Amino acid sequence: MGAMQLSDAPLPTIWTVSVTRLSSLMREVTPEFDGRAHIETIDLGFEEAVTHIRERLRNEDCDVVLAAGSNGEYLRNRIDKPIVLVRPDGFDLMQALTRARRHSDRIGVVTYGSELPAFSAFKQQFGLEIEQRSYSNTEEARDLVAELISIGCGAIVGTGYVSELADRSGVAGILMYSPDAIRRAFEQAIDLARMLSVARAGPRRDPAVAPDARYSLRRLIGNSEPMVALRDQVRLYGTSDRTVLVSGETGTGKELVAQALHGASPRRAAPFVAVNCGAIAESLLESELFGYADGAFTGSRRGGRVGLIEAANGGTLFLDEIGEMPLPLQTRLLRVLEEREVLRVGSVRPTPVDVRVIAATHRELDALVAEGRFRRDLYYRLNVLRLALAPLREHAEDVPLLLMGFLRAAGAGAMVIDEPARALLLGHSWPGNVRELRNLAERIAVLVPAQSPLSALTRPLLLRYAPELAAVVPAVAEATPVVRPRQKPDAAAVERALQAANGDRAKAAELLGVSRTTLWRWLNAS
Repeated sequence: MGAMQLSDAPLPTIWTVSVTRLSSLMREVTPEFDGRAHIETIDLGFEEAVTHIRERLRNEDCDVVLAAGSNGEYLRNRIDKPIVLVRPDGFDLMQALTRARRHSDRIGVVTYGSELPAFSAFKQQFGLEIEQRSYSNTEEARDLVAELISIGCGAIVGTGYVSELADRSGVAGILMYSPDAIRRAFEQAIDLARMLSVARAGPRRDPAVAPDARYSLRRLIGNSEPMVALRDQVRLYGTSDRTVLVSGETGTGKELVAQALHGASPRRAAPFVAVNCGAIAESLLESELFGYADGAFTGSRRGGRVGLIEAANGGTLFLDEIGEMPLPLQTRLLRVLEEREVLRVGSVRPTPVDVRVIAATHRELDALVAEGRFRRDLYYRLNVLRLALAPLREHAEDVPLLLMGFLRAAGAGAMVIDEPARALLLGHSWPGNVRELRNLAERIAVLVPAQSPLSALTRPLLLRYAPELAAVVPAVAEATPVVRPRQKPDAAAVERALQAANGDRAKAAELLGVSRTTLWRWLNAS
């Protein structure tokens, strides 16, 4: 989750900027966030969008702008607002390639900026003939689409602009973004807006304020030896003010541990400010972390702005995905840690700060140091106290307890897990770790029949809603998507999913744990 937010804080304002078919996808997902943010859609691109936004900012304000692809990159350095980019992950790309395969065995992929290494894994996994290209401007995109068509690509996967070009050229244009990618971007935008709200309000220092429940040690659930040892370490490290480096696979709960460390510390009544170093654009990260002085750059806000490091003064600064921080900012962060002062962008006068830093990463920082991609001195400065989180497969005995807790939180009520179901849960490798288990609980809570409340989890029930639990999946690298066979649930389960999603097939597919293509095939086969 993001930074601490006051209960009476207004909803953040988010402007989405998109063109072509991505606009339709944005509009599909936007209603899901109505209660959490004020969202406005701007159906413009590039210079038209920049002119429109600058004009509106004279009399209005927004917290974050959400965009994608070349359009998002174009906006980055042209408006004085945080930009959150919609980024596809491995499963989005896998689903896009699956749709493209229906049109052609030879597929073109056109991305903005750098190429995507994940496609090498797709080539091997699917045996697909994939031609990958990247572009830096719209003219180059048009040339690349024409080139791919000329060499026989019958389907082209890409951004909204690229997929529209492909369609107009007579081949199948496949959008590389999914509703889930849009949802992830909205979550990042809301979290970022909350962080910035804390920065503007300044730190809370009232010692009588009770710590937020999210910082409780009780949220680290489990009776296994690794979990007992983890809670003991958190209690011990919480009393110290030294820097902590939390490592672990994606989905193991690194931010949860950071929050518990904050809650166990004397700083518990002060702010907990979380920053995902990989989710904020490099050009924006510096000014958001360190703040900027009045007149620091063209378009900067009058009077300057407090950075997130200053906003955490007196409390805890959590730097998630620290391995993604650019080298120049690593140098500036090292100064903060050593001198306990922050220098705003465009300023010559440092500001003293008192923060406890907790950093987290799913990458091997020592390997990044050896490659010259992470500063050795910063690594040693961060690696004072170390917490290595075990993946869920290494404390699988906690799975039933965790699942029951997640089911209660999702509104499914009290229940028991029978022995065959327990064996099925314990035998799964859980590549998505605790996050995967929580998603399973939410899926079950939505799909169980409302007229027959769930009282027991059985093996057949689990396999109906989570057929991946029966699959034997070999160990794979984290960046490589895992493809598992799906068993078709009964028609009633599919219908319940559609009802729960209000007829939205994309959301229903997510609840069933399958792609929209698979759901379409099931519906047309019945």
